[in-house]
Amino acid sequence: MANSRFEYVKLFERENFLLPETHIVIRVDGRGFHKLSAKYSFAKPNDLGALELMNRTAQKLMDQMPDISLAYGDSDEYSFLLRKGCGLFERREAKLITTFASTFTAYYQFYWPQYMKQPLEEDRLPTFDARAVVYPSEPTVRDYFAWRQVDCHINNLYNTTFWSLVEGGMTPKEAENELIGTLAADKNEILFQRFGINYNNEPALYKKGTVLIRGPIFEDADGQRDKSKRQQERQEKKMKKRPIVERHIDIIGASFWDGEKEEKKQESKEEVAGEKL
Repeated sequence: MANSRFEYVKLFERENFLLPETHIVIRVDGRGFHKLSAKYSFAKPNDLGALELMNRTAQKLMDQMPDISLAYGDSDEYSFLLRKGCGLFERREAKLITTFASTFTAYYQFYWPQYMKQPLEEDRLPTFDARAVVYPSEPTVRDYFAWRQVDCHINNLYNTTFWSLVEGGMTPKEAENELIGTLAADKNEILFQRFGINYNNEPALYKKGTVLIRGPIFEDADGQRDKSKRQQERQEKKMKKRPIVERHIDIIGASFWDGEKEEKKQESKEEVAGEKL
């Protein structure tokens, strides 16, 4: 940029650099999706096409961002975990969240015709915003993703029961009043006794959301620093080539995370063996 007497205005710009050696999670959320889902007649309580569109969009974003090791999504939101040693955009918060939100929005609109029946209209285009949060340790990251999956379960059980009551003849207000103060066991009983629905048999995609993995989930940041530049570049190329695996499983318990740790150990052994060769 050429120097001029107006360049002083740059002094007003401020950057927020996210803390190094922390785990960055970026959560992308749909803006005004309650009205958008009504506009385009999303199926209730779950629209399979809309969920598959979200998953396709998240996978494309992961293709563009090899620093993402894990993603979890349900409804109109997706959370992306970046490698602890991620240096993308020098960890500048504004660049990260605007890039994630705009890229997610672009892919969502691009793939819309492949999954949704109604064409998009200018007066109601789907858009997303994003936020970035840093977490200090692996346990807090695990708790974060457990929190999102618990939220998915609670919302889906409520919505499944609510829309079953509406389809059964109640008005939305009557169904809302019927569910005030009910626990999970009460909602399961309503579904089974009144509508013959065993909630346990509902698709895992609806109950558990979607997990996208391009492991290992947690990297050894100290080990990354000890690697040569050539070794780091080789690992980045390897990450780009790794397939993204889609699962609809429980990530609240320890079994998922323990399994990923074992896979990481095996990969480390193979990497060491490869270096010796």
